[in-house]
Amino acid sequence: MKTLLLALTLLTLAGCASSEKPSPAPTEVAWQPWSDAAFERAKREGKLVLLDLGAVWCHWCHVMDRETYGDPGVANYMGEHFVAIHVNQDERPDLANRYEYYGWPATILFAADGTELGKFRGFMPPKRLLAVLQAFVADPTPGPSALEREPDVAAAPATFAKELDDALHDKWAAAYDHKAQGWGTVHKYLDPDCVELAIAEGRDDMARGTLDAMLQLIDPVWGGVYQYSDGGVWTNPHFEKIMSFQAEDMRIFALAYRVYGEEKYLVAARDIERYLLTFLKSPEGAFYASQDADLVQGEHGGDYFSLGDSQRRAKGVPRVDTRVYARENGWAVVGLASLYRVTGDLSTLEAAIRAAEWTLAHRGTAEGGFRHGEFDSGGPFLADTLAMGRAFFELGQVTQDAKWLERSEAAVRFMEQNFGSRSGERAGYATAVAARSSGKPWEPTPQVDENIAFARLSLRLWGTGRLDLRDSADHALKYLAGVAGDASGVRAAGILLASRERAGEAQSIEVVGELADERTTALLRAALSAPVGYSLVRLLGRANTEYPMDNGTPTAYVCTVSACKGPFHDPVALRKAAATPRRR
Repeated sequence: MKTLLLALTLLTLAGCASSEKPSPAPTEVAWQPWSDAAFERAKREGKLVLLDLGAVWCHWCHVMDRETYGDPGVANYMGEHFVAIHVNQDERPDLANRYEYYGWPATILFAADGTELGKFRGFMPPKRLLAVLQAFVADPTPGPSALEREPDVAAAPATFAKELDDALHDKWAAAYDHKAQGWGTVHKYLDPDCVELAIAEGRDDMARGTLDAMLQLIDPVWGGVYQYSDGGVWTNPHFEKIMSFQAEDMRIFALAYRVYGEEKYLVAARDIERYLLTFLKSPEGAFYASQDADLVQGEHGGDYFSLGDSQRRAKGVPRVDTRVYARENGWAVVGLASLYRVTGDLSTLEAAIRAAEWTLAHRGTAEGGFRHGEFDSGGPFLADTLAMGRAFFELGQVTQDAKWLERSEAAVRFMEQNFGSRSGERAGYATAVAARSSGKPWEPTPQVDENIAFARLSLRLWGTGRLDLRDSADHALKYLAGVAGDASGVRAAGILLASRERAGEAQSIEVVGELADERTTALLRAALSAPVGYSLVRLLGRANTEYPMDNGTPTAYVCTVSACKGPFHDPVALRKAAATPRRR
């Protein structure tokens, strides 16, 4: 049987996520939410557990709902032998992180005690799924895929040795597709960490090759970016529009415009903004999570998305998932604030601030953390507070209002208290509060991307004078150092960015003056839009004693820990001085 299961495991099909489940009829699957009670029921009734993990925006999940779970034979067999659980992965970041490599839909089988038996990726037609289920009912022992659990990661030094740094760079560079452009082979998309690292290290061939190819995945009618293109080419898009891709692509295109000055990158960022404000913004100013790939669920949308605006609208508009999550709003705010840096468009900034304030009021907690949605299931999750912490930091940069940095710091303190490992031999920040499922096989563990983002946020706050937060960053970096040896080329980029920022001398641009003075405002705009990947911008009043105002005129300095350049009064000269050499 194990040979059969191994073969089934290797037969993967491209997939995405699932929609809401209908109320069960006698021949329909009786879906349950993820809970301890579902596993207790399985134990009581002598059944196994099936988890259908999908997303509301995904084409192949819709197909599997209709063709596989809608098959009476499958539904009846599941009813006899399984407790069936459905989870929208957008609602459960902890489960989504655990099974992210299995794509959506992901099908995971468990014993009643929570032991994983098998994991299967993508769409499974009725006969195949039924064969898998029958095999595990006949022999409920873990199959090959269940043996791939991530072991506990021991803490390693936060400062990377040269050998590790070199190995990660080699992996990252080797993963680049020089023929088709971009990182990744089967799926083509803009990986933000890979492009940001390429920009930071002067690998303009890789950065601009990816950015130019990615322009093909921007919807020419409504704006916004499609999730990815399949088949190793940039011309076969999956049409769902997900907030993480909208926000991060907008951020990277805005950064590319700062560095390269090419109008096409600004146009791309503004096209994404146009889509967000038209389709994903709620009347209250918060942002929705995603838009479906299909107009009719389960039917491919290629013909529909080839139409113009009026033709599309005549047929209808694909469903928008109107749930409002703190995580997605944090992402959106970061993207909008990044775009405001290069445009100075107050409407963009106002949209970012409105979303941040709504999320703070409706998802924030008194301790500085955030709930995921209106009714949290399994939270709090690290992802929500992390995304909002990043959002507050970026708003602090572009507004120079201290309240945003204070809120960002409060978010980091909340994450330290609730998600950090308590073991001296382990490091990193877990996806959820471990105490909620202590002792269970699915106890939350750290996830690489979240620890990268946590380290980078903490290091930025450290640069504002919150000196103990370097230790917070190191706790994440020690985890990243422990997993770095097994990281893929794509994941290596984010680890390298965090390590680079930990090891280098962070640049700061100190602007001395008052906001009411237009000359001060001009210096701030130049500092914020400087062609450099990362630089901390601080506005200091004329009464500060650290940096003097030159001859009573608004003044700027470009500084590292060891030296400062300046004084500068001319915004053009300041931008040029802030453009530090891009190198490894």
